[in-house]
Amino acid sequence: MSLLHQIALTNLKNIGATLSKTIVAYFGDAEKVFAGNEKRLMKVPGIGEKTVAGLNFAEALRKAEAEAKFVEKHNIDVLLYTDPRYPKRLKNCPDAPLLLYSRGKANLNTQHVISIVGTRNATDYGKLLCKQLIEELQQYNVLIVSGLALGIDVAAHKECLRLNVPTIGVLGHGHDRLYPSQNKQVAEKMLEQGGILTEYPSGTRPDREKFPARNRIVAGMADATIVVEASIKGGALITAEIANSYNRDVYAFPGRLGDEFSEGCNFLIRNNKAGLITCMADVAYSLGWEKNDSVKPKEQLALPIDLPDDERLILNILREYKTLAIDELTIKTGMPMSQLAMALLNMEMQGFITSLPGKVYRLG
Repeated sequence: MSLLHQIALTNLKNIGATLSKTIVAYFGDAEKVFAGNEKRLMKVPGIGEKTVAGLNFAEALRKAEAEAKFVEKHNIDVLLYTDPRYPKRLKNCPDAPLLLYSRGKANLNTQHVISIVGTRNATDYGKLLCKQLIEELQQYNVLIVSGLALGIDVAAHKECLRLNVPTIGVLGHGHDRLYPSQNKQVAEKMLEQGGILTEYPSGTRPDREKFPARNRIVAGMADATIVVEASIKGGALITAEIANSYNRDVYAFPGRLGDEFSEGCNFLIRNNKAGLITCMADVAYSLGWEKNDSVKPKEQLALPIDLPDDERLILNILREYKTLAIDELTIKTGMPMSQLAMALLNMEMQGFITSLPGKVYRLG
């Protein structure tokens, strides 16, 4: 399939991403679309005479020629949605771009992908959460996606660079510029340890309306989106809403009541639009992830000598039954619910047991 015609297809007026993919599927090849058969083009679902009359194939090809020279000069990969390197998670989204312009070395189809978003006015609390979150993410084979904006976005990218975690920045403009310019040095480092991605050709300005559109790529590329810190209005909540529309998991760190840049996170949690998290383990468990170089849990658990009798009893029972709900534990231990709940909480805080959804417990 001709690269020139792939690019040219995105230059046709009134032909969006969804309709472009329908056209390619109908013709089987982007080049055939430009063969000039208007009658056949009008048979494509969603296209009528008015749309066809407004198409300027010559102009679209002229712009594509200039862009093809630009991508060749700057070693930019052009990934049509049929390309196996195109992000497969994004491809499943109905409004995914027809093509992406990609720079860098990252595998866009890494085993695990997480998007991290948040306010442009990150506080020290938000930056600390980014640091702790990505330190925990190191133990998973993960790619971090964000928008290379000021605040939480760039804080996440910087932590990834520090810890050698692959990271992708999704732009709201072409590869011929970087907005905001303050992040240029970070972006250049990311090319060696991740990459930069955009759906926009060179010459596209970072206009305000481009960024909400950019956010659908940030949400669509990932298994889950994590909102670190956000106000009640802004791009982070838009990204979370988009992720929800794609039936992707959304998580948010809670903040103190009254903090401006925690209002958005608290809103998402309160309205069941995001799961509450306190660490990456919460997300990993929900997604069923396993750590790199994971080993099978040992059958025997070394117990401290001074472990109280009630806690020792609980551990012995969990050794035998692997997982048990709190009601079953009450029966098997013979403890009052209040005593059992206190013992379970103490054991969980010491790391002896793990609490699962539905008040179910297991060792470790």
